[in-house]
Amino acid sequence: MTLDECFELGFIVKPHALKGQMSAQLDVDNSATYAKLKTVYLALPTAPAKLTAYPVERVNPQGGQRVLLKLRGIERIEEAEPLRGAKLWLPLSELPALAEHQFYFHDVIGFQVIDEKEGELGLVENFYELPQQDVLAMRYKGQEVLVPVVDELVSRADMEAKQLFVNLPEGLLDIYLNPDAHKNPNAD
Repeated sequence: MTLDECFELGFIVKPHALKGQMSAQLDVDNSATYAKLKTVYLALPTAPAKLTAYPVERVNPQGGQRVLLKLRGIERIEEAEPLRGAKLWLPLSELPALAEHQFYFHDVIGFQVIDEKEGELGLVENFYELPQQDVLAMRYKGQEVLVPVVDELVSRADMEAKQLFVNLPEGLLDIYLNPDAHKNPNAD
C-alpha cells in the first residue's frame, strides 16, 4: 500500500494507560463511523513515506474526533510510545460514500472551476488545509487564486463533466489580479 492509494485518517496523539491503548485524533466529521475499523496503516514520524499495516483490535469513540485505539500486538505502554505522532492512513476504497454533489478534495483536482457569474475560470490545482479553513487553489489568468471551501462559495461538483461550481464574492478575483489597487493609501 502506498500513500497515493490512501487517505490520511488522523494521527496518534499519545499512549493511553498501560496496556497499549492510544489516544488518536481523527480528521473526520464523525469518529463513530470508524468504530468497526479492521486494519489501519501507520506512517511513523521517522519514516513518513513508509506505511505499515496494523490489525485493529478496537476503536472506542470518545466524542468529537478523539478515539481510543487498540492495535493488535501492542500490549504495553512501552510498545505504544514509539507510535506517538504516527499518521493513520486508510485505503481510498474505504472512504465513506458522499451525498450527491459532495466531493473529496483529491477527486476534483484538475476539474474546471465554473463561477455562476464569470463562467469558466481555471482548473483546480490543489487544496490547502489551513487552521482557519480549507481553501481551493486554482490558476486564473496566470495567478494562483485561493477560494475558501465553504458552502456559500463552493456549491457542487459534477463528477461526470469534471466541473466544480462556485459563487465567488465580487472583487475576489480582482484582489489577485490587481493587488496594488486594494492597498489602503493611508496604511503607511
